[in-house]
Amino acid sequence: MCVLNAEEIRKRIENGLIREFIDLNVQLQPNGFDCTLRSVAKFRSVGKIDFDNRERVLAEIEEIKFKEWVFLPSGVYKAMLNEIVKLDEDLMAIAKPRSSLVRCGVDVLTAIWDSGYEGRSEVTLAVHNPFGVWLKKNARIVQLVFIKLCSKTEKYSGVYKFENI
Repeated sequence: MCVLNAEEIRKRIENGLIREFIDLNVQLQPNGFDCTLRSVAKFRSVGKIDFDNRERVLAEIEEIKFKEWVFLPSGVYKAMLNEIVKLDEDLMAIAKPRSSLVRCGVDVLTAIWDSGYEGRSEVTLAVHNPFGVWLKKNARIVQLVFIKLCSKTEKYSGVYKFENI
């Protein structure tokens, strides 16, 4: 396994790795790609998670409307990203919060992005700062790190494939 650098990410973007980004020259990083904030929502109900997903119920959400800035008091929120990511069979990704976000007391929770995933992903924002945080629409909030697998693997076929496209 190896981590893709900016040059390798740029080549893959030309072949469809990421689309609907805002500014490639700003978002492309030495070892990853910065994804941006499309929307934010509050959780409005309980979720249910079981072993085989037959009884899975995702928590209901309510979008927080904003035009330019949104203030988030301390709490937990769902955020949707602008970018659509399409991972080949030899690539997976991990998303981490940008350090500026962490320095403001905000964490980003994500899962592994499996090979074969394609979609506009959602992440969880955990605002730990007791004073809250202001986020501007299209702010860069997470950095995706792409990991090349030793060999191709089965493509992701889960329920979130093609989400939010």
